[in-house]
Amino acid sequence: MAEASGSGGRIGVPDGGGGKGRRRDTRGWVSTLLSYAGRCRGKMAASVLLSLLSVGAGLVPYYAIYRVLDVVLLGGGWDGVVPWLVVAVVAHVATRLLFAGSTLLSHISAYTILADLRYDVARKLMRASLGTATSKGVGSLKNLLVDRIESIEVPLAHMIPELTGNLLLSLGILAWLWAVDWRMALACAATVPVGFLVFASGFASYNRMYAGYMEASDHVNSVMVEYIEGIRVVKAFNQTSGSYRRYADAVRAFRDYTLGWFKATWVTQNLALAVIPTTLLGVVPAGLALYLEGSLDAAQFALCCVLALAVVMPVTYLGASFNVANNVSYAIADAREFLDLPELPQPSARADVRGRGLVLEGVRFSYGEGRDEVLHGVDLEVGEGEFLALVGPSGSGKSTIARLVARHWDVTAGSVRIGGRDVRDMPLDQLSELVSYVSQDDYLLAGTLLDNVRLGRPGATDEEVLAAARAASCEEFVSRLPQGWQTPAGEAGHALSGGERQRICIARAILKDAPIVVFDEATAFADPQNEARIQASVARLARGKTLVVIAHRLSTITGADQIAVVSEGAIVARGTHEQLLEGCELYRGMWQAHVGASSWAAGSRGAAGASEASDKKGDDRSC
Repeated sequence: MAEASGSGGRIGVPDGGGGKGRRRDTRGWVSTLLSYAGRCRGKMAASVLLSLLSVGAGLVPYYAIYRVLDVVLLGGGWDGVVPWLVVAVVAHVATRLLFAGSTLLSHISAYTILADLRYDVARKLMRASLGTATSKGVGSLKNLLVDRIESIEVPLAHMIPELTGNLLLSLGILAWLWAVDWRMALACAATVPVGFLVFASGFASYNRMYAGYMEASDHVNSVMVEYIEGIRVVKAFNQTSGSYRRYADAVRAFRDYTLGWFKATWVTQNLALAVIPTTLLGVVPAGLALYLEGSLDAAQFALCCVLALAVVMPVTYLGASFNVANNVSYAIADAREFLDLPELPQPSARADVRGRGLVLEGVRFSYGEGRDEVLHGVDLEVGEGEFLALVGPSGSGKSTIARLVARHWDVTAGSVRIGGRDVRDMPLDQLSELVSYVSQDDYLLAGTLLDNVRLGRPGATDEEVLAAARAASCEEFVSRLPQGWQTPAGEAGHALSGGERQRICIARAILKDAPIVVFDEATAFADPQNEARIQASVARLARGKTLVVIAHRLSTITGADQIAVVSEGAIVARGTHEQLLEGCELYRGMWQAHVGASSWAAGSRGAAGASEASDKKGDDRSC
């Protein structure tokens, strides 16, 4: 198991050592958020309007109390009090109803924005190259789509209408106090700046500490996902949560950093929260002095005290909103890392493809700018309906060639053409119609086994799906499952072997019925019994199609029309099985290693006979 003590120690330093790691660019988060909010601007505007009306209605009870005090102090009876009490009750009910309507609309808007963000991230991943998409760890992707974006909901649903309402309520109360006596307004606001100054003094290193906290959070999330995904390996080597160093270090580092941050800020934060609400410290003595000198009457003095208490909650909310805004800014910055991923360029118009032949000409490729080139001038031509096999040592570039055909990446130089047209000149959906790509590590997605096969052609009927499954020889093992084809894929995945899962993926490709099929190590997970079934499935899929196969078992591709030997990113030899045995030392060595030196001659003769039989079978070809 890889240790992460260095990483864990770095992000676990309570004094902000996490600041050494990756930093998000949070600039422009407001404009990004507003661009999404603009998609439901009507509801957001109505939410803010209702919030403002709620604030206005919320001021009425204070005025009603003032009028009640005035009536009582002047010696009035219930006839003068009851109407104002009714006004206060009605205004309070109106305040709550208007606020409920505001938050309802803001929640609808918030969840609409969250859904749009998640859709846009998913769409971006589909349009980016495979290398770009997979460069983001599954932990960071889960953290964004599940946690980070979800954390925006509360601020969106509450902060926009409530922050607007509380800000205006604070200003409205201060304006009212100013209208009563400007000295009372100043006395009420006297402790607020002091509280904010104390609050601000604790934020000298806030951004650095917050950035370190977010880094530590990202790291522990990624390690947790890794731990869960690799739980079988962890169990096999008796690596419990405590003894698995990487997991334990990440959890410990996150705990230490969080506690360190809390200890560094709790004094100033609590002192600020203690000072800000003490508006009466200024209002009471100032009010008494003004009352004694005759500038205020008793009712006005009482009203000022009530208003001073009323301003506490909105002012405290404004202070708390600072931390909420920071959380949103980081969540938006995380989302922008995905939303700003470079996309594979594609035209809007479909290309005029003539034929289903495949040509790679002068193909060079590297996994990113500044990285070493892994393919060096690859030239290949596969005629329509022909069978090309790619063989070579591990890491030679076979899978890279296959993935370039499906345009998982774009070539650095040269071209990949289908039917005479460069794959970069056709929309991705058109290329997807032309090419089926089945890799050695295809997996089952959420849903039933039937749903997984239907992914090949979502509009297919159950009969068509089952026909494809039969062609892929899936019936034999699916019939063993209690729920058959309705078995959830997650549950079935634990009951199926690698070869059986591979046949589900082949059934997808059969149902898709694309004219070009690319197999990357199709029998990688198969035992000898399953391999025979997979070969039969592939033979059915390959009828009449252009076929590109990467195989680690050379016996499976001896009947190929053309075998290309790949070594160190280049094609070093091409020909049939017999031609390569005669003329390519690398291929001959691979074949000897495959069949065993003692039986090489017999294997060669058997392969020649198999090739003759394959020629007679025509399209019934097995890779």
